[in-house]
Amino acid sequence: MKTLNQFYINGQFVSPQGTDVLDLINPSTKEMIGRVTLGNVKDTQDAIAAAKQAFKSFSRTSVEERSQMLQRLHDAVMANSEALIQGNIEEYGAPLNAAIGRVNLAAADFLRTKEALEEFEFVQYMGKAKVVLEPVGVIGIITPWNASYSQIAAKLASAIAAGCTVVIKPSELSAIQTQLLMESLDQADIPAGVINIINGTGDVVGAELTRHPDIAMISFTGSTHVGKIIRHGVIDTMKRLTLELGGKSPNIILDDADFNKAVPLAVKIAYGNSGQSCIAGSRLIVPRHRLEEVKRLAKAAVEAIKVGDPREKDTVIGPMVTGKQYNNVQRYIKLGMEEGAELVIGGEGHPEGLEQGYFVKPTVFANVTMDMTIAREEIFGPVLSILTYTTEEEAIEMANDTSYGLAAYISSSSLDKANQIASRISSGIVMINGAGPEMKAPFGGSKQSGIGREYGVYGLEECLEPKSITGYDLV
Repeated sequence: MKTLNQFYINGQFVSPQGTDVLDLINPSTKEMIGRVTLGNVKDTQDAIAAAKQAFKSFSRTSVEERSQMLQRLHDAVMANSEALIQGNIEEYGAPLNAAIGRVNLAAADFLRTKEALEEFEFVQYMGKAKVVLEPVGVIGIITPWNASYSQIAAKLASAIAAGCTVVIKPSELSAIQTQLLMESLDQADIPAGVINIINGTGDVVGAELTRHPDIAMISFTGSTHVGKIIRHGVIDTMKRLTLELGGKSPNIILDDADFNKAVPLAVKIAYGNSGQSCIAGSRLIVPRHRLEEVKRLAKAAVEAIKVGDPREKDTVIGPMVTGKQYNNVQRYIKLGMEEGAELVIGGEGHPEGLEQGYFVKPTVFANVTMDMTIAREEIFGPVLSILTYTTEEEAIEMANDTSYGLAAYISSSSLDKANQIASRISSGIVMINGAGPEMKAPFGGSKQSGIGREYGVYGLEECLEPKSITGYDLV
């Protein structure tokens, strides 16, 4: 069992002043694998003070210096990739191939941001003004448990590129992964105080970051509910916010699509990251006259998916992260049946032989209508809801009939038609015919899926404050 009682503050591993502890459970076995000491307000204030002091010099570093730091951060993550992969499997339950992908994504975030930094113009000229883009200040970074490495890396990379220092509060459920990542980042030779990492809960560490006057910006990924709390909490200090929140993403299959490809792809999109993904295409919108075909193809696709031990290469779906998350997914499955949806495959309970962990039966519902809970609320588990339309106009209206707007998917044999529909979907990203996200492009949502954008140039710009100077050329 691992004992985690270190934070990373001012370039040093230090003991917490907080005394509360949290047990860490392997979701595949329900066995306790560690215990983490959680930070308190004083720990948070110490980390903020270190970041504030370091900002004075770090904000004046050159593009070349920061570019080299991003390269070293990439190299440090890759040098420790095997340990990071195993931590993701053990603590989160990520299937092996998914864990490998997450670590590689985290490392690549630093290189993509390095490229954006080296091409960015920090001084621009507009009319008679010189516009200087300056680092916003100390950034509070708050990340979720479903993608700890890549979320930290993406936000940290943008901050480093901009010349900002950070205080990072990862999910307390990811403490083993946090420890491994702290040890990796420490090897990158970043100036003391630039990166500060503390474990703790949102209502203690997160709340202090939100209200503290020396934090200039909060970059948060997580639930819409918590995002709203943070937005309320920054009112007094008028912090800048980047919020990447929940989703209930539509996946429209047009009648001209190849259903033998599009339906299995839709199942894969819905079940990515074991369904614990903000961009999961959890609402499959298909032509009504082809519903029976879709049900048959979806059932066959689910039957071909392996749920089980995340250490095995052919496992696609692992456990839910905690017993609480498992119970929440079970509640939604039960609601789906109670509200009249047709159960195509899956249902309540554990898959056979997997009672020892927080495993969920991959579930598909058909004949779902927009007044059902499973069509409107984010489930965050491997549950796919099939809805039907008679006209493409109806499909578009159904796709947009949600309080969320993070991601959307379209399948069609006509790129012209797919692009026309993409232009009418209220969503931060739209992916056509199986294309994945482009991590150099802006990522974020509309409506209750968030504020602001991340990755590449857009992520860098979120961390910068423009200053207009006139008379700069007058004597």
